[in-house]
Amino acid sequence: MNPRLSELFAREGVRHEVILHPGVYTAQERAAACHLTGRRLAKVVIVHDGAWYAMAVLPATARLDLQNLRRITRRWGLELAREEEFASLFPDCDLGAMPPFGRLYDGLSVYLDRSLAQADELTFEGGTHQEEVRIPMNAYIKIERPAIVPLGAARAA
Repeated sequence: MNPRLSELFAREGVRHEVILHPGVYTAQERAAACHLTGRRLAKVVIVHDGAWYAMAVLPATARLDLQNLRRITRRWGLELAREEEFASLFPDCDLGAMPPFGRLYDGLSVYLDRSLAQADELTFEGGTHQEEVRIPMNAYIKIERPAIVPLGAARAA
């Protein structure tokens, strides 16, 4: 597990579980490796408006409603960040496997999808593509203090 996470969990007394699996990259592969549905697995999407970066944490199967996040943040130039744009922010993580803790990475703002916040637990990549970390949702919210907002795009009928 990422050393920053280990230190944070030890300092805060957070009960956690590490789930090791062969390197997987898609939401479907990650969910299968954890024996979860994609709705119960978190993904982190990095967004930016110029030099301002933030994390959006939503169910792995959801699509980020970028327009809604622009309204919430009042950052009208907000765009999805490309991996090469944000890789340097997470030097101790595999590309695209950053955990949803902005406080560990330059104090990035974190926006947690309301539907995910209602779950009992949060399962997310722990800094590599070979592991997932599961913690109680109430511990995550207490430690990270994300803005809890609707992030997922409405699905077409």
